[in-house]
Amino acid sequence: MNGWSNWAGNVVAPQAEILRPHDIDELRSVLARASTDQAPLRSAGRGHSFSPLVHSEALVVDLAALSGVVEIDTAARHAWVAAGSPIFTLGAPLWEAQLSLPNQGDIDTQSIGGAVATGTHGTGAGLGCLSSAVDGVRIMLADGTLIECDKTHEPEIFAASRLSLGAIGVVTAMRLRLVQAYHLHERTWLEPTDTCLENLDRSVGATRHFEFFWLPDTDRCFAKALHPHPGPPNPQPDQRFERIDRAYRIFPSVRSQRFVEMEFAVPAEAGPDCFGELRSLYQTRHPEVRWPVEYRTLGADDTWIGPASGRDSVTISVHQDIALDHRDLFADTEAIFRNHRGRPHWGKLHGFDGADLAAAYPQWERFWAVADGVDPHRRWRSPYLAAWRS
Repeated sequence: MNGWSNWAGNVVAPQAEILRPHDIDELRSVLARASTDQAPLRSAGRGHSFSPLVHSEALVVDLAALSGVVEIDTAARHAWVAAGSPIFTLGAPLWEAQLSLPNQGDIDTQSIGGAVATGTHGTGAGLGCLSSAVDGVRIMLADGTLIECDKTHEPEIFAASRLSLGAIGVVTAMRLRLVQAYHLHERTWLEPTDTCLENLDRSVGATRHFEFFWLPDTDRCFAKALHPHPGPPNPQPDQRFERIDRAYRIFPSVRSQRFVEMEFAVPAEAGPDCFGELRSLYQTRHPEVRWPVEYRTLGADDTWIGPASGRDSVTISVHQDIALDHRDLFADTEAIFRNHRGRPHWGKLHGFDGADLAAAYPQWERFWAVADGVDPHRRWRSPYLAAWRS
């Protein structure tokens, strides 16, 4: 079967050959064939990245069949999960073992492998991205070698593979650090933007997961606060805009209308000022934009090239309808993000080049040294990635 497209439809590879291995042996055969053909390789999750990370006119390895919870250690609060697993398939089996992911984003149709490879995250001061919860990786290199690594065995490959951009090899499974299963109490409300900003520190400090969506057409904010609750579930309580349920049921939102997105992580202390400049930009240069701007918090982590690597952060996301031209809007917003030392989300659109990224990430060269070491022929180096690294 030929042809690959991401969810939004802004990245299309009509000539790509899609290979769908059903197990590790088939995956090794796929890589052996690709080695003979000397064809470039990319691996794909569920296609929820807006950036052309997967784009290839050669071979795309679809990991959808490598799915499911492989092994659970309830006492250690660990679980091995297959990389192709959609996030929404993990909640119930982990709950049965009295475990939960410590955090997740509001889209759960992504594969866990793709989300980890791009540093996808939820919201919560002090809570890291999904990659930061990975403490073991099984990865198949381009030559078919399968390595299981962690902080003590092949630590450099492990560190690079936690957030790999698909540049190291095929992550087939990962071991996740988990927490005791928990319910969440969700509250949502609308309020004037100035009120939201005045209460921002209080809202973030009082709630485990807080975020808001600024609605530019009305200059109001849709705020969402999620906080652990002892239960029991009450998905439809008497109060409007409140519900209580298992955490994995509360986190996700339905995103049915297609769009493109840009997101940057700025130092936490720069978040309010950065948002204020974006608000003014929309009101003066882009008053026609109706899509919301999303504001979240993200804890510092120790990933090499995670947007929150080494610093507590605020992430701000801008969106535009897939049918409309986003270029001027995104160029103008990126200029503001750059002025606040922003780092781009890997799965979303941005204009950073290799020099920009090397300046933003102290471990940039170290990451690529590992990639070059395990993939000397650069089989996993798409044109998009190759442009960042000569």
